Amino acid sequence: QDSASPLMEQLIFFHDHALLILVMITVLVGYLMFMLFFNSYINRFLLHGQLIEMIWTILPAIILLFIALPSLRLLYLLDEINEPSVTLKSIGHQWYWSYEYSDFNNIEFDSYMIPTNELATDGFRLLDVDNRVVLPMNSQIRILVTAADVIHSWTIPALGVKVDGTPGRLNQTNFFINRPGLFFGQCSEICGANHSFMPIVIESVPVNYFIKWIS
Repeated sequence: QDSASPLMEQLIFFHDHALLILVMITVLVGYLMFMLFFNSYINRFLLHGQLIEMIWTILPAIILLFIALPSLRLLYLLDEINEPSVTLKSIGHQWYWSYEYSDFNNIEFDSYMIPTNELATDGFRLLDVDNRVVLPMNSQIRILVTAADVIHSWTIPALGVKVDGTPGRLNQTNFFINRPGLFFGQCSEICGANHSFMPIVIESVPVNYFIKWIS
């Protein structure tokens, strides 16, 4: 799915940036290797070239800095927790998720995958759930993730969120949904035979619809 949060947009920009550098390196190295096939120059006394060795040591270090600095910036941005409007708690079980909205009279529900034989004609096989997570758009959302049995991973690619749920531990991250829609994810840990069939569906709605849903 297309990105639906500022953090995912930054991840995509970084991916494109790194890919551009890789293409430049590949073209340069490919050109040099190609030209070697047609090189007929020989030098019986060439032992080492100080200048070229300096260049091919310093240049890759500078190129690595161009990858490392944006990567570190993004790493800190992903870890930043702003003042959240809504806190959602997600607990991983084999093989379903349960959710708690502790800000609102502690609303709790389980979210199971809809079996193929019960799926509506417009539903997504192995991705749709019976109880979707409803969240307001244009709001800072904090998610707390844990697990009840084995390690699970709460992952929504469109939002750039991947948090491991570890038994006995509470992990947190934040995200900001900038458009309405349905966003799908799955557990991305090997937590059992049916680990890939633990789908996550987020329904992003305007804030007034969210307040109506909560009440």
